[in-house]
Amino acid sequence: MKLLNIIQIVIAVLLVIAITLQSRGGGLSSVFGGSGGVYQTKRGAEKFVFIATIVLAVLFFVISIWHIFI
Repeated sequence: MKLLNIIQIVIAVLLVIAITLQSRGGGLSSVFGGSGGVYQTKRGAEKFVFIATIVLAVLFFVISIWHIFI
């Protein structure tokens, strides 16, 4: 039971870091005059952080539901 809590806390911290990294990257383009209306594909590290955010969110959700039923 304690291990489940520790895993959930670690995933939550990693999820916060991943979301923060994404919000910083998107905000800087508008500061230097970049338009937000142009669609660009994600590449390299940005794509990795995006996919990692999705995986961490799903893991956090599954562990939270599992924690409720235990």
